[in-house]
Amino acid sequence: MRLPYHCAILLGLIVSWAGLRAEAAVTFGVDLKGHPVSRLAEASDRVVVLIFAASDCPIANRYIPVIDQLHTEFGSKGAHFWWVFPNPDDTAAIVLKHNHDFSIHEDSLLDTKQTLVRMAHARITPEAAVFVVRAGGLSEVYHGRIDDRYISLGQERPRPQRDDLEQAIAAALAGKAVQGPGGPAVGCSIEFLQP
Repeated sequence: MRLPYHCAILLGLIVSWAGLRAEAAVTFGVDLKGHPVSRLAEASDRVVVLIFAASDCPIANRYIPVIDQLHTEFGSKGAHFWWVFPNPDDTAAIVLKHNHDFSIHEDSLLDTKQTLVRMAHARITPEAAVFVVRAGGLSEVYHGRIDDRYISLGQERPRPQRDDLEQAIAAALAGKAVQGPGGPAVGCSIEFLQP
């Protein structure tokens, strides 16, 4: 059975449009089961928090309890937390074992094309980025260190004096202006993909 000419044209336009929409869809990385992640926020989320990490970075690993505490404090208030693993050597199997060994309960994804690294301007693990969820998408309001515990590599305070990330999340959830970090992030360099 042949379709009338105008129906065939309409069908062709629909197929073309669907193809363009599929190409235009953004994929932020893959989850630990290998599924593409194209949404960082759920309908009830007001803020998205990305924590850039590396399984072999001791400083990033020291911050796992801090992030767990922030997730406990802000998760029910509309903040969605993601551990983002951008380094090519952090495979799904390695990150699954790492998350099990360190009791990471927040969502994790592999930033296989370093899309989130570019989006958040991340350079160090651990480094954080906070995005406010708006009708048009995500708007970055903070990126930088988690707190000021580390002054430099090998130089650490017993406890932080300034909790930059906690303050940023609280301000973003309250709809207030978010202050930038009070200093640089200290940790392990992200291994950038070759162009």
